[in-house]
Amino acid sequence: MSREGLLASAAAGALALGLAVAGPATADTLVTMNTVQIFQTVDPAKISDYTDYMAAVNLYDGLVGVDYAGNITPELASSWDVSADAKEVTYHLKPDAHFSDGTPVTAKDVVYTFERLLKINQGPANLFADVLKPGSVTAVDDHTVKFTLSKTYAPFVTTVPAVFILNSKVVEANKGTDDGQTYLSTHTAGAGGYLLKSWDRGSQMTIVRDPKYYGGWKDHPIDTVHWVITNDEATVKSMAASGELTMSSQYQSPETYDALKGMDRFKIVKQDTAVAFYIKLNTKAKPTDDIHIRKALACATDYDTIRNTIVPGGELNGPLPKAFADYYASDLPAPKFDLDCAKAEVAKSKYAGQTPIPITLQYVSGTKFEEDIALLMQSNLEQVGFKVTAQPDPWNRVTELATKLETSPAMSEVFFGPTYPSPDSMFFTQYDSKAAGTWSSLEWLQNPDIDALIEKARSTGDKAQQASIYKDLQHKLVDLQPDVFLETQTVQHAMDKCLSDYKSVPMQSFDYDFKLYSWTCSK
Repeated sequence: MSREGLLASAAAGALALGLAVAGPATADTLVTMNTVQIFQTVDPAKISDYTDYMAAVNLYDGLVGVDYAGNITPELASSWDVSADAKEVTYHLKPDAHFSDGTPVTAKDVVYTFERLLKINQGPANLFADVLKPGSVTAVDDHTVKFTLSKTYAPFVTTVPAVFILNSKVVEANKGTDDGQTYLSTHTAGAGGYLLKSWDRGSQMTIVRDPKYYGGWKDHPIDTVHWVITNDEATVKSMAASGELTMSSQYQSPETYDALKGMDRFKIVKQDTAVAFYIKLNTKAKPTDDIHIRKALACATDYDTIRNTIVPGGELNGPLPKAFADYYASDLPAPKFDLDCAKAEVAKSKYAGQTPIPITLQYVSGTKFEEDIALLMQSNLEQVGFKVTAQPDPWNRVTELATKLETSPAMSEVFFGPTYPSPDSMFFTQYDSKAAGTWSSLEWLQNPDIDALIEKARSTGDKAQQASIYKDLQHKLVDLQPDVFLETQTVQHAMDKCLSDYKSVPMQSFDYDFKLYSWTCSK
């Protein structure tokens, strides 16, 4: 869609809601935020990336949530108990919790949600592989649900926020032949603070506040959230200049942040995060199947230019961000940009003498800083014997290609942050063999030794032992070089000065739960 068409579509969506486009201070408080990826699904059994979770965390509630410090907090459940052997976890539901249609939330709904998740086996289902089996989630009574784990799984409580609870009566009434997947591709059936108003996958999504939300509302809430999909920086600047934009995505170029900061209406909010930015290397495809090629790519990366100029961020010396301080291997050396090192590694590889060595670098189309990184890598790599094909793809194409080894590119620029507040999220979801075939696991590592260490860390509740295992894992993964470790993300948003209470949360997109935000200016 053209820039003009996109803005017209956004304006039409806002007017259909009876809201003014030029700023949120109307009868209802409207926040318009751009995002650079489409919303692929709002089905809790299928959500997987940051835009999916950004919508879901507003439209649904889980048993528990996550706060800014990574602590597990009550949501539909008021409390929970963990058995001494950590194989049983029992949740006690809030007696006043209800879905958006007024139906009470019961243990039956929790059981139904997890049984459906395990059956469909997509989205967050892989978090529970070999941990939950059909029949292992049971209703003790209407307000008590028990999880019986197949084995000790230390991170279990931290994974539960990734699953949003469904209204079983609504889904069953619209079950069809696919367990409600068709229905939930365009409808919601949850207990979240917001209701789905409109959604066009390619251009926008609009949600509206449910005044009957069981959790109640803070003072000066956000009434309507309107997300607009943007494919270039010019559109974001134009939306800001026209008064339409309230909050930018976290994936804009430095030039765009500077331009919006120059407009009196915006402030720039920056926070360090546990999100890492990688160039994922397909360890099973040519030429990145060779360890020396992977090492060469790491040596040929200009980290300082990327971190300080193209997309400012923090140092990332391995797969785990420093935010996981108790588990972080602080003795890992910082990667260095060294073209002589890159040439030496190429000479050691099985591709030595093949000039040039063809290689494909994939990045998300319409994301200026990722394109700039691709161009920088192309320039550096062609100095050491590679012929680089830059491959811009929309995010849905990235995720589609990732499902098969033969279609996954040799190199892919990908942000990945914890899906749940545990180091296990960074290791299992990216490097375990069970995760292969997902966008987060484009490395296709499938290494039995790495799998065994991940499983060992999962099987102990001893924090000191876990820390030792995770530090060993970091060293082994750096040695295997399945990624170029670019940086940790310093999240940035240009936000209207009237919008407040944004804080980074160490779980995928939970910081975009607009129940947490306030509008500080008069309507």
